[in-house]
Amino acid sequence: MRRQLTALSGIAVLVLATACSGGGEEGGDGELRRITAGAIPIVDVAPLHLGVDQGFFADRGIDLEIQPGSGGAAAIPGVVSGNFEFAFGNTVSLLVARDQGLPLKVFANGVSSNGEQGADFSAVFVRDESPVETAADLEGMTVAANNLLNIGDTTVRESVREAGGDPSDIEFVEMAFPDMIPALENGQIDAAWLVEPFTTAALDAGNREIASNFVDTHPELSVATYFTSEEMLAQEPELIDDIEAALQESFAYAEANPDEVRRTLGEYTEIDAAALADIRLPRWPEAVNEESVGILADLMLEDGLIGTEADLASLYR
Repeated sequence: MRRQLTALSGIAVLVLATACSGGGEEGGDGELRRITAGAIPIVDVAPLHLGVDQGFFADRGIDLEIQPGSGGAAAIPGVVSGNFEFAFGNTVSLLVARDQGLPLKVFANGVSSNGEQGADFSAVFVRDESPVETAADLEGMTVAANNLLNIGDTTVRESVREAGGDPSDIEFVEMAFPDMIPALENGQIDAAWLVEPFTTAALDAGNREIASNFVDTHPELSVATYFTSEEMLAQEPELIDDIEAALQESFAYAEANPDEVRRTLGEYTEIDAAALADIRLPRWPEAVNEESVGILADLMLEDGLIGTEADLASLYR
């Protein structure tokens, strides 16, 4: 918990340091309004890029600049300060931020599990020769996640519980996704939680999938959302309406055109072109699955990521 509080203290300092900075500005007559979104360059945000390519934002008078970052926690200070009109971030990071009093609101879904056991874009892997057969066998072992006290270890613990095990004595270690497969293969860790494109890379390297942790938590898990600040919602409700409408059109386009998703991934990520045809895609449904967010909030309280029961009624716009 100390790690999480330290990280959020850093966010608070950055928010104060940048609070005087403004976001986008209105253009003149006939000009698009330039706004900025914070979004980590991963598979999950493909609809955002497709929305720019297909003109869904421009049709609503928006010239969208997508600012890459390292994740939802990094985007939070940009949204609170007004440097970003909105951002993409995983649900756990957002719930932790709200637990610490940061004025953020969800206004659109971001990305969801595809619900397919053994074929989701998120999974837990072991070496092929490992004695681990199910998530329950991870008791007492070392599991890598890209961030601690976040959506990875939270959902892996739930996979262990669902398989009949006790996650309390698992040692989670923080490790960057690109480092996990080599660490798994040299025995530095016993298991790794991975998302695409690393899921496919782990399979190609001969490792074995033992759990679909997002699916185990909820088959329609809302993994991440698009969020903005309460101040932005109060001052610019029509702008957020337009952004949400463009996102909805983008989600529908991505769902209907998986080949276009793979094409755009080759433009804004560093995924090898040969892997694009094989990676597992998530889902981009129209609405947040609020039941799944409630399950995450309960797990976070149980695991000590938040100090009090989440006020989910005030989470959404």
